[in-house]
Amino acid sequence: MRDKFIREKKIWFHHCDPAGIVFYPQYLLLMNEVLQEWFETGLAIDYAGLFAERDIGIPAIRLECDFLSPSRVGDTVQFTLSVDRIGTSSIHLRFSCTGSDPADVRVRIKAVLVCVSLDSRRPIPIPDDIRGAMQSRRSPALDV
Repeated sequence: MRDKFIREKKIWFHHCDPAGIVFYPQYLLLMNEVLQEWFETGLAIDYAGLFAERDIGIPAIRLECDFLSPSRVGDTVQFTLSVDRIGTSSIHLRFSCTGSDPADVRVRIKAVLVCVSLDSRRPIPIPDDIRGAMQSRRSPALDV
């Protein structure tokens, strides 16, 4: 892996359940925020423009989550996104969420996203500009 995309996130009250720990679906919302930030700042791709102008969606078709340690309101966590594989239409990503100590892993998420036409709702090849931006940030030996 040549590059990882890292973002800090503050855990707010609205992320938590009555026990004061992050309610597990909130991690997926935080993951999606990191994904959008990666497109915008890491890849320099207009994320909103994919939908609004290019009629491209990038839904998750597979998620695998391991919840290892709780996060609490007030914590600052670090999300790391890395690309495992770039297929014809699919992108295989890994996310990790840690506390201030990188060994304090809170959550690990594997996600498979697929580029789809919003018109046909069918998979389409990853556009060249997106593929190029992703490949420039990782080892091309893992691409298929």
